[in-house]
Amino acid sequence: MIQMSIPALISCASCSVNFQASGDSIGYSIFFLLLTILTVLGAVAFFMIRLMRRDQSNLDPELRDDFVHR
Repeated sequence: MIQMSIPALISCASCSVNFQASGDSIGYSIFFLLLTILTVLGAVAFFMIRLMRRDQSNLDPELRDDFVHR
């Protein structure tokens, strides 16, 4: 009786029902979070690359530093 009431008190109504039904909801939640993280990381990488390319294309050639290897 006590074990059944602890998850109901801790989790919301939809999560507590899913814990009793099956374990598929946990897998779908992890997959959704993974997709969300990958989407955000992809967007950040896309905009960083876009900013670098845009910066290089608009920079005056006289202002560029030539890196010389010795």
